[in-house]
Amino acid sequence: MKVKTILVSQPEPKIENSPYSRLIEKEKVKVDFRPFIHVEGVQAKIVRQQKIDLNNFTAIILTSRNSVDHFFRIAEEMRFKVPDSMKYFCQSEAVAYYLQKYVVYRKRKIYVGKRTFNELVPLIKKYKDEKFLLPSSDTLKSAIPEALDELKVDWKRGVFYKTVISDLSDLRNVYYDVLVFFSPSGIESLLKNFPDFEQNNTRIAVFGNSTVKAATDAGLRIDIKAPTPETPSMTMALQKYITSVNK
Repeated sequence: MKVKTILVSQPEPKIENSPYSRLIEKEKVKVDFRPFIHVEGVQAKIVRQQKIDLNNFTAIILTSRNSVDHFFRIAEEMRFKVPDSMKYFCQSEAVAYYLQKYVVYRKRKIYVGKRTFNELVPLIKKYKDEKFLLPSSDTLKSAIPEALDELKVDWKRGVFYKTVISDLSDLRNVYYDVLVFFSPSGIESLLKNFPDFEQNNTRIAVFGNSTVKAATDAGLRIDIKAPTPETPSMTMALQKYITSVNK
C-alpha cells in the first residue's frame, strides 16, 4: 500500500530545510508532527525531599537540554546562586552549546563529551575528586549510574523533571499510513491513549533497539527500522520504504 501520510511522534524540527522537508518535497507525502510525550518539571520541594542541597556539589553532569533547563530552574526556585567555580560536564556539544543560555561560556569550566555518555566518562574520571550532581528525568538509562558507580566518584542523582504521556484524544479518528516512534515512551503513549488500537494497514517505524523491543512487546508489527548500516537516520529509512511502495 502506498504511503501518503506520516505522523512523527516528536515536535516539528525548528531548522529550515530539515531532512523531513526534503522527504516531503521529494516523495510528495504529508508529514505531521505531534509529541506523544512531554517533559514536566518537578517542584523544588520534591527535589528537597530527595535530600538534595545544591550547596553540596562542585560539578553538574548534564546529559540533555532538559537537564540544563531544569537544573537552572530548580536553582532559581531554591534561590541558589550557582557559583562561577561550578564545573559542567556536558554529554555532547549540543548540550554544551545550549548551556550558553544560562552561563557566560568562556568564563566557566565546561567539559564536553562527543555524543554518548561513555565518551564523557574519561573527563569525569579526570576530576574524580569533585562532588557530582546528575539532574535527570524519572526515566534514566541504567548504563549512566552504572558507569558513575564504576568510577567510584562521589555523585548523586536528582529527579528534576519527569516524562509525561501527552493527551492525544483529538487524534482518535485521524488515520495515518505511517506512525514514527523514537522511544519506548512513545509506544506506551500510543497504547495508553488508544488501548483498543488495531494496527491493520498502519505501518510502524521505530528508531533504536529499545523502541524495537517496546513495539514488539506490545504486539505491533514493525515495518520500518532505523538505524541500520544502509539507513542510519529515520528519514533515510522512511525514504527507502516509501520509494519501494509508492512505485
